[in-house]
Amino acid sequence: MSVWSVFRRAAAVTGSAIVLAAFMLTAGAVAAVPADMAKRLDQDLTPLGSERAGNADGTIPAWTGGLSGVPAGITYSEGMHLPDPYAGDTIKFTITRDNMGQHGDLLTGTHKALLERYGDTFKMNVYPSHRSCAQPEFVYEANRKNALTGVLTDGGNGVDGAIMGKPFPIPNSGYEILWNHMLGFANHKISRQFAAIIPTSGGDYIRYAAEDDAIVRWNDPSIKTAAGLDNIMALYILHTLSPVRVAGNVILVHETLNRLSDPRKAWQYSPGTRRVRRAPNIAYDNPGTNTDGASTADAFGGFNGAPDRYTWTTLGKREAYIPYNNYKLHSDELKYDDLVRPRHLNPDYVRYERHRVWVTEASLKPSARHIYDRRVFYQNEDTWNIVAAELYDARGELWRVQELYPTTAYHVPVCATSMNGVYDFNNGRYLAVGLINEEEPINYFATELDENRYTPQTIRTIGR
Repeated sequence: MSVWSVFRRAAAVTGSAIVLAAFMLTAGAVAAVPADMAKRLDQDLTPLGSERAGNADGTIPAWTGGLSGVPAGITYSEGMHLPDPYAGDTIKFTITRDNMGQHGDLLTGTHKALLERYGDTFKMNVYPSHRSCAQPEFVYEANRKNALTGVLTDGGNGVDGAIMGKPFPIPNSGYEILWNHMLGFANHKISRQFAAIIPTSGGDYIRYAAEDDAIVRWNDPSIKTAAGLDNIMALYILHTLSPVRVAGNVILVHETLNRLSDPRKAWQYSPGTRRVRRAPNIAYDNPGTNTDGASTADAFGGFNGAPDRYTWTTLGKREAYIPYNNYKLHSDELKYDDLVRPRHLNPDYVRYERHRVWVTEASLKPSARHIYDRRVFYQNEDTWNIVAAELYDARGELWRVQELYPTTAYHVPVCATSMNGVYDFNNGRYLAVGLINEEEPINYFATELDENRYTPQTIRTIGR
């Protein structure tokens, strides 16, 4: 039976069972979908590629368009941190180590592990669910086109035929689901200031301050086809401001679309040497920048870079409690001292909701090397972004877990994840990166950025 026969039979089924058989495929089996399948993006699927309907008991609502503008009753002006549109919601219930057995089928492995290991202080406050993700209509139109034209290349290590939106809004494999995380609408030019914090097991911490900006060529409205990208989907600069021992370090990345035949291009300026050098180590399991070794380069944002060292398999779609609509966690009403606690972030400020997630497993290929032998990712169905992950060592033991804390930047609109937590069970420490509470708000309209800025010569000037 072909995959499309499975899809057509599944189309009559409601709920998550729609995906379980159709997506147990390997990379490159099928790519673009036929026209009658693509029409589902205006029928039972949203233009984001998720299921329009809610779940049977109503705890997951139907998608009705999300937050496509500043919500009624919210006062917002340029330069503000985004006010919480759900500030009036109250906690439905709290999951703890003592009662987690009552919710086991709805807990990710990430959250089971956090509750089991840190249950004396870690908890999950569950709120009403809101499907807030929304994007501009021109992105929805791009999704419709991408469904018909998007294809994997080089065994899942590149993408062709798609642009602007999600490359595979109706995916056929774990590789395509992963690429939906790595590619998508984030607006064209973006800049921000942020902090990274790595507390000791006692709660003391060093704060790294940095600023970064990007031109996401994948989202450039003047580029109409993937061929027009010249294989460069984004240009990125990271400038570390403090502490003193690393201040002035600058990283430049040209992120490629086909990451096997033309790997990521990266450069680094060091104020100690006053030289710019190529930086091929900004990839894979090399230590992430400003992480004190608490995370890998390819774990920022959940996962980034070339997927070639793993085999990617989807385990289907399921319902789970995940971090969502974390406006409070990003609020400028909180200070970093309010958020930082020993072993994990202050759970009083983290919001969890019930949503459907894709579950994808990455298994290290026998011929490849990486400190993580296996990784399990949970991607929200509306955003396709990774919201939780489990990272296993070579012995098969759970070493680290990740949480990501999304919001919808409704003034754009874009479904964004700025903040990422990586929790290390071996040493009891964690990394929180992307904090903006004491920084200026993220600027999604950094129109002053120019592609001529993203050169090795420029980053030498920035570092000085």
